[in-house]
Amino acid sequence: MSRTVSIDAARYFGLAAPERVRAALAIDVTPKSFPPYLDDLAADWVASVALPAFKLVKRRRGETRGFCSIGTGTGLDALGAIEVFAPELVGVTDVHDEIVSSARANILGNLKDAGGVRLLSGVGDLLSPLADVAPLFDVIYENLPNVPTNASVALAGERASSSFFGPRPEAVPAEVQAALLTLHYLALVQAKGYLAPGGVVLSMLGARVPLQSFLDMSARAGYRPSFLTYGWKIQAEAVEMLNGHAEWQRRGMGPFHFYRIEDLEAAFAGLDPEAAAPRALEIEASLAPRALDADAALALHRAGTRIGHTYAVLHSERP
Repeated sequence: MSRTVSIDAARYFGLAAPERVRAALAIDVTPKSFPPYLDDLAADWVASVALPAFKLVKRRRGETRGFCSIGTGTGLDALGAIEVFAPELVGVTDVHDEIVSSARANILGNLKDAGGVRLLSGVGDLLSPLADVAPLFDVIYENLPNVPTNASVALAGERASSSFFGPRPEAVPAEVQAALLTLHYLALVQAKGYLAPGGVVLSMLGARVPLQSFLDMSARAGYRPSFLTYGWKIQAEAVEMLNGHAEWQRRGMGPFHFYRIEDLEAAFAGLDPEAAAPRALEIEASLAPRALDADAALALHRAGTRIGHTYAVLHSERP
């Protein structure tokens, strides 16, 4: 069953005081969506990765009239974008009816002025649910799953946010598939038809594969890529995620890279994610001798070692 969680908007979004969303958010969380990590915001993707990225984009590009989230989940990403960007047009999509209807209610119910935003929502694959409207967005955001799984198993389970339903019928470069970046690549390909002039796609990527894979993926999809931010996180849902990557590693993909928390702390000492971004490849190279593959990371996690991974926010713009 769904449950409602209460969130202090200023704390969650890292704001002095929210202007567009309510100070106390009431968020419906369905069984098929991941809840926010309110006890540890450093493990929460929206609070620790997406919102800082939105603020940085706002500072660099200014006005953003249209924002879209692919795979919105609870809708907290869209609420954060509305607070930061003040867009007139917002689009959200996801693959389950109950998630989209819940996210739509979460967004409209937690705005101070719901009438000030035109909200488009749709159920289905990536951006395709919005095809009939054909909107154009300045910023398209995606935090999509990496690990492919059997569709029947995923649909029967409660949460499928960490995996996607494969295989895909579209042509996807072999290197992209091997790095488990299929959905991210396809989102970039689709996004070209939904970007306003000068628009950008922000891809939230757990950097468990070499960073160069992200840059190559974006370039193959027809973009000019760069890293907006680069940082590290404790591995959330560690058993589930490490098991998934270990299974695909055994099938010949990867290897996927994880690290002990103390090694990540040392590599990023004195660097915030914005400052680390231009040095991302250098930092990755410094961590390479201490990288753990998925099997080793899983064994250490079970023995009580804290495991993390790096992340990157990929900024893709059309040439």
